Amino acid sequence: MPSAAYAYLISVVAAISGLLFGFDIAVINGAIIFLRQQFGLSEVQTEVAAGSLLIGCVFGASFAGWLSDRFGRRKILIFSAVLFALSAFGAALPRNLDEFIVARFLGGLAVGAASLLAPLYIAEVSPARIRGRLVALNQMTIVTGILLAYLVNWSLSFLGPSSWRWMFAAAAVPALVFFIALFFVPESPRWLVECGRESTALGILSRVSGAERARQELAEIKEAIAEESGTLAELFEPGMRRALGIGVALAILQQITGINTVLFYGSIIFRERVGGHTESAAIGANVFIGAVNFLATIVALWLIDRTGRRPLLMLSSGVMAVCQLALGAAFLMQPPPGMLVLGIMLVLLAAFAVGLGPGVWVVMAEIFPTRVRGRAMSIATVSLWIACVALTMTFLSLAKAITISGAFWLYGFWCLVMYWIVWRYTPETKGKTLEEIEKVWRRH
Repeated sequence: MPSAAYAYLISVVAAISGLLFGFDIAVINGAIIFLRQQFGLSEVQTEVAAGSLLIGCVFGASFAGWLSDRFGRRKILIFSAVLFALSAFGAALPRNLDEFIVARFLGGLAVGAASLLAPLYIAEVSPARIRGRLVALNQMTIVTGILLAYLVNWSLSFLGPSSWRWMFAAAAVPALVFFIALFFVPESPRWLVECGRESTALGILSRVSGAERARQELAEIKEAIAEESGTLAELFEPGMRRALGIGVALAILQQITGINTVLFYGSIIFRERVGGHTESAAIGANVFIGAVNFLATIVALWLIDRTGRRPLLMLSSGVMAVCQLALGAAFLMQPPPGMLVLGIMLVLLAAFAVGLGPGVWVVMAEIFPTRVRGRAMSIATVSLWIACVALTMTFLSLAKAITISGAFWLYGFWCLVMYWIVWRYTPETKGKTLEEIEKVWRRH
């Protein structure tokens, strides 16, 4: 008998990596205030501290696909759980900035691997009838992890200057749960078929979907694997080159539109740029940001299959452009009004979470034909993480060089570029089969 509960159990376990992903990228927001004070960090050192995790993400995303093809999805997820735990303890106990950077880099390897493997594993294990909602579960756990990080940061901030150590250590708890839980879920049936272990794959599929449907799914998996024979050179053929260019452009612009200045540096902005806020109050303001991010993502998951990708992406980038321009104007006031800055940031975050946040990932997953999707997605994902590193490791220096208003206006310009690329070049993929999408590129 098919067991939807079993499919949900597998997906929930895999999605814990999304929770750790969100927690690890967001925990720096509150901890960075105290970390900066304890080690006397300059602007550049603060950027390196914040960006060290993201550098690890680039490498994790680059090698996770190849490693999972060789050793299996579950084994690499187990290894990522170990890295999550090591990073949590390592970032909580450093004696200097160098040790902290190494610990966060290890966490970045885990985050990069999880960003690629968790949705892939869930999609490969889930029955078709509920695959969409189970993959979407991973996105929800990411924003839940971000909100949880902000809540943990705020609750621990009252412990004083050493509270940043406890903020990082808190991630060890879900990392341990993730590690243990992975021993109770199966390997990906798709990977097993690729390794010639069809009987084992059939047993897993039967438990998830029932014996009759499992045989059909096994045949579909074998057919899909046979189609994935594309070479790297195919990505640079005329039609596919255009698709790859759009995918990479959307990935990079999703980051350089500036959303992570709020997600990573929100507490520093409120503590040092707005003024009049204690450390706990500055960190507490980010709880509202995390809550809006969480709620707006729920709205996005409800809207994206109803309104289409292009309308949401254009609305999102347009509203974000207005918000970035407004933030720049707000920081011309002395002192900048705290409630006004927070209000604009909340609208900015909501606009991102409804559109560019999930929408870019969905379009990236849809615009490439099956035979080259893995390679194309890897290039686009690595491009996204590199852009994330570039943004995170330049914000404070950029704000110092051209003022914080100038920095937000620059991000507003990139929001307008994103709007133009979506409007001018990005096709609507809603309701289209992969074959129909491929025909769009072949006409160019």
